[in-house]
Amino acid sequence: MKNLKHLFALSAVAILFTGCTMAPQNTRDLSSYTAHMPKSILVMPPVNESPDTRAPYSYWSTVTVPIAEAGYYVFPISVVDTMFKENGVYNGSDAQMVSPQKLKEIFGADAALYIKVKEYGSKYQVIQTVATVAVEAKLVDLKTGELLWEGTEKQQLANNNSNAGLVGMLVGALVDQISNHLSDKAYVLSGTVSHLLYTPRLPQQKGLLYGPRSLHFAQNSLNP
Repeated sequence: MKNLKHLFALSAVAILFTGCTMAPQNTRDLSSYTAHMPKSILVMPPVNESPDTRAPYSYWSTVTVPIAEAGYYVFPISVVDTMFKENGVYNGSDAQMVSPQKLKEIFGADAALYIKVKEYGSKYQVIQTVATVAVEAKLVDLKTGELLWEGTEKQQLANNNSNAGLVGMLVGALVDQISNHLSDKAYVLSGTVSHLLYTPRLPQQKGLLYGPRSLHFAQNSLNP
């Protein structure tokens, strides 16, 4: 009887510890984010660290939708681009050198999203063509200059012709390479990267928090 009680006790402890290990643990420090929750976000012109000159505008154009859907007001990209150019700023590197206080004065935004495009474009790899988009992003409070959030995302899309034989694979990869230059498949992939990077996914500790305009805004406080 004692052995049976001991067995039950051990089982209960095992279940308890199993439940603890399965529970999601919040490892993100979101204190500054929640303390300075922005209502409006200025998406800055991206810094291009890839060799593809199409990268800044191609990726920049995919950022607005997921952030707006997360519950923030996002300044229109065309307005931001025009404003910078009218003030003699023509690329992301120069734009991101402008002080947060100056950006606050000009645009009136609560926070700015600083983006670096680390990789962009398609590469020919003998028997396949691989499109890659890799991005780093930081959300900064424009009043205090504090970092609120940062994240990275990288996605790849390969066109594999392995069922076509060696000659077929080589020809298929060449056709894919030409097609990629004409249609810019990295642009399509950019939309996926932006969705994964900015869309709030609280259980996975991914993405932004829900913004004040979101119906799910209250869920931020429930994030364990």
